[in-house]
Amino acid sequence: MYKIKLFFSSLLLLLLGSVLQAQTTTGLNELIPKPISVQENKGVFTFYKNTALSFPAALSSAAGLLKSQLSNFEFSSSKNKTRIQYVLLKASEVVGKEGYKLSIQPNQIIIAAQTVQGAILGTSSLVQLQMIQQNQQQIPCGIILDSPRFAYRGMHLDVSRNFFPLSFIKKYIDLMSLYKFNTFHWHLTDGPGWRLEIKKYPKLTQMGAFRAFNSWKSWWDSERLYTAQGDAGSYGGFYTQVQAKEIVKYAASKGITVIPEIEMPGHTEEVLAAYPELACSGKPYQGGAFCVGNEKTFEFLENVLTEVMDIFPSTFIHIGGDEVGKADWKKCPKCQALKNKASLKDENELQSYFVKRIEKFLNQHQRNLLGWDEIIEGGLSPNATVMSWRGDKGAITAATQKHEVVMTPGVTYFDAYQSNPETQPLAIGGYLPIKRVYNFEPIPAGLNKESEKYIIGTQGNLWSEYLPTTYQVEYMAYPRAIALAEVAWTQKDKKNYDDFTDRLQHQYLLLQRLHVNYYRPSTFVEIVATPDYTIQKNLIQFNTEMYHPEIRYTLDGSEPNLLSSKYEQPFLVEGTTNIKARVVTERNTLSAVAQFTANYHKAIGKKVTYNTRWSESYPAQKLATLTNGIVGSITYGDGQWLGYTNNLDITLDMDSVTMLHNLGLRFMQQTGPGVYMPGFVSVSLSQDGDFYSEPIRVMNDISTKDSKLIFKSFDFDLKGQPARYIRIKAFNEQRGFLFVDEVIVN
Repeated sequence: MYKIKLFFSSLLLLLLGSVLQAQTTTGLNELIPKPISVQENKGVFTFYKNTALSFPAALSSAAGLLKSQLSNFEFSSSKNKTRIQYVLLKASEVVGKEGYKLSIQPNQIIIAAQTVQGAILGTSSLVQLQMIQQNQQQIPCGIILDSPRFAYRGMHLDVSRNFFPLSFIKKYIDLMSLYKFNTFHWHLTDGPGWRLEIKKYPKLTQMGAFRAFNSWKSWWDSERLYTAQGDAGSYGGFYTQVQAKEIVKYAASKGITVIPEIEMPGHTEEVLAAYPELACSGKPYQGGAFCVGNEKTFEFLENVLTEVMDIFPSTFIHIGGDEVGKADWKKCPKCQALKNKASLKDENELQSYFVKRIEKFLNQHQRNLLGWDEIIEGGLSPNATVMSWRGDKGAITAATQKHEVVMTPGVTYFDAYQSNPETQPLAIGGYLPIKRVYNFEPIPAGLNKESEKYIIGTQGNLWSEYLPTTYQVEYMAYPRAIALAEVAWTQKDKKNYDDFTDRLQHQYLLLQRLHVNYYRPSTFVEIVATPDYTIQKNLIQFNTEMYHPEIRYTLDGSEPNLLSSKYEQPFLVEGTTNIKARVVTERNTLSAVAQFTANYHKAIGKKVTYNTRWSESYPAQKLATLTNGIVGSITYGDGQWLGYTNNLDITLDMDSVTMLHNLGLRFMQQTGPGVYMPGFVSVSLSQDGDFYSEPIRVMNDISTKDSKLIFKSFDFDLKGQPARYIRIKAFNEQRGFLFVDEVIVN
């Protein structure tokens, strides 16, 4: 009897242990990007040191990837307790050439695909699933059927402004692979440094790869000189052709194509310093664009591209084409002679001539040209593919002309701040939290249905002006790149930000295991007031990146503490309310205080006449922007900041003569992208709309040399004067951008 009891007790413990093991595994539904379909089954698959591995010869590269990535386990070809099997499917058995089916059973895993690429992507899912488990020896059972939404899923890295070692490029590719990116856009050349060995032109790397300052900003603010390799004060580096081929091979083993970018015809200061005969002036350090009227330019570029194509087998070769300074072309006899000979209307058509000629050369070598959306200006080359970075306009133009487009607008620029700039390392500007990245829709809203098929994907961009180290690159890329991975892969109707946030919590373990210096969620509380025009109150909502945070707040201006009101859901306030809020962090400590004044003021909903027009690049909410009761956040790209490149001049109609006490108008300054305070703001009042009082001026006191993100309210004491019309002017002294968010009248 004792033995029977002992047997059943042991069996019970074994069964209980199995249940607990299954419960502690992280489910298949936690994968990112989210698959098309997931069926979770009971049980777990266990990896052993001698787990068997079998595969057809056609999928040997995928199996090799599995071996290299699951390095904690040894695989054999003999029959063992568990096995992993690759299966080559017929085309009709799975969706798409990058599709796969991953079947996980207690004793075996089957990765089935119709192509090597599909098998590699299935492998990436298996590896990610294993890496997000607390116990990496076990993963849950189930079936995943998957394929991508977009064919092009890219990450970009600028190695010109700052140079990064080969080992980091491989790590960058490793992370891309885990999240199913399939294209690495390698920005190898630009003014701050040429980074690829070209044997026919050794001075490109002997001189053009090195500069006098390691800090890009210090170099940019100096004479921008280049130095020779070996000089004691030199900063820089380059990749040999052998190293570049090594990266191409390494990326290919993970299902990733490397696209090189060789900048032309602009952003070529480093080339022209080394080979000044290719500049319009014929002199070094004079101009930043190739001389298009010089045949030696095309001889040089064809020789360079021939070596580039020998290194990179990619279908696309990226030629840049952005931000070309055309001033030298206008006064260059050779360029003007070519323009006249070819009957070109202007310098935009001269650039188009250049691009078309380079494209013809690439096409002759069975390659396709890829360029930033400036290549549209003057007429698109016949077979060119466009990277649309200046919003949707370029994408719509190219796609309606039946050209393929990769979407890379501002929401994909990961060199922007991802939290309050006051809490972050110096960045180029802007504000791009992970939620904005996730909510990005690559198909432009204004594009017709017939042209949608020409939007082939999207890409995350890492420009390195303010990314001096590999740690900073990782910090800016992750986890935002994970959000973009889901944008590029997952079907639109399966995306949900709250669900993504839940799944993201499991990815931190993976990032930590790979020693990635990712950005940690901020405790910063964003306080949002949305006016309810019917009841004339503000609805208050708190947002934070913390996962399921506890937020304490006050409405009387006092400092929130652990006993203050706990935020449960949005609530209403009326009039002017001073709100403060804090996150309760671990061990019952409190984060920094966020404060905001909610003000349901007199001008909300009132009509504004725009005597000068806003910039079409930043229309915000157009006519309603300045009196909709919503103040802008810390980014001018949030749809609440109205942008001006000229002087602001508006007239506010209060509907009837009203006693006016105070008026405030808020602007921002961020000198990096050219956003400045107005020189002054003036206000004048009128009861009839014809006769206005003498303007009251408030002068700007913020220095243009201050590069931080700064907000300033230009405030006016109107002393209870009666008026119906308010004329407001802001002088754009720097001729950059003015951004204004709300006219507040009390």
